[in-house]
Amino acid sequence: MINLDTEICVCNSLTVADIAKCIKENNFDTLQKLLDNDICPMGDKCEACHDEGYHNDGLNIPMVLSMVKDGKA
Repeated sequence: MINLDTEICVCNSLTVADIAKCIKENNFDTLQKLLDNDICPMGDKCEACHDEGYHNDGLNIPMVLSMVKDGKA
């Protein structure tokens, strides 16, 4: 299991828990809605968190969205 304190969107200092909270509170169900939101901006600067992850480790925003959908975050 991924540590919920792992920073995913480094440019905005957002952890797995921060992103999951935003997804749940705003009922975001697609990656595009999540990336386009103005409530809790993420993935709007370096954009590494869209695909490979900031540390090239595969930990990214789509993974968090999937974790929330599966009830794991």
